[in-house]
Amino acid sequence: MKKLLAVAAAVAAFSVHAGDLTVAATPVPHAEILNFVKPQLEKEGVNLKVKEFTDYIQPNVQVAEKRLDANFFQHQPYLDEFNKAKGTHLVSVTGVHIEPLGVYSSKIKKLDELPSGATVVIPNDATNGGRALLLLDKAGVIKLKDNSNILSTVKDVAQNPKNVKFRELEAATIPRVLTQVDIALINTNYALEAKLNPEQDALAIEGSDSPYVNILVARPDNKDSEDMKKLAAALHSPEVKQFITEKYKGAVVPAF
Repeated sequence: MKKLLAVAAAVAAFSVHAGDLTVAATPVPHAEILNFVKPQLEKEGVNLKVKEFTDYIQPNVQVAEKRLDANFFQHQPYLDEFNKAKGTHLVSVTGVHIEPLGVYSSKIKKLDELPSGATVVIPNDATNGGRALLLLDKAGVIKLKDNSNILSTVKDVAQNPKNVKFRELEAATIPRVLTQVDIALINTNYALEAKLNPEQDALAIEGSDSPYVNILVARPDNKDSEDMKKLAAALHSPEVKQFITEKYKGAVVPAF
């Protein structure tokens, strides 16, 4: 009897452990989204454990070292650079949301109205400057030499049919000059601070095909596990879409 009880206890302990899924996340919005799906996953036999980090290094290091199962805080360009620099082989499981960059104007209502010689202000840092140029390429304002190059600069503009003039400023300061330029490319968090509504006011905005979609990341050996599939499915549920839309009001946009 004692042996049977011991075996039963071991099986029970294994079953609980087998359903554990520990995921690293930055607090907002990633951990909030994970905690939202936690009750649903529990019904499906997955005990989701959310471990919060405020740095961008350890979540990847600990997943690579198998101390954590997955993480949720980064976009693909960051992951690619991390893998290259650290010699890791982490992979994307699925895209979840984007914190988008948009085109705004106080002078025109649509990009077709952009005048010749217009002044366009974009962020002066490499990441957001590249994002801005990719968005302008997609919107048809310019053509880049390579519209897959996320580190494109103004020097990489191949076609500029309206001869727009670029100004590069620190991202946080761009909303202040919106009335002084024809169009400005503004990160959503700064747009909201300036009382702009991304869903209503943006003339163009990054979509779900943006390379800056935030992704669930795992290792090649566990990315297709049943628990990971359940988490990915939960993150793509209509309930999560509604949660993101209502809670973040355009600052975070579902990418599915």
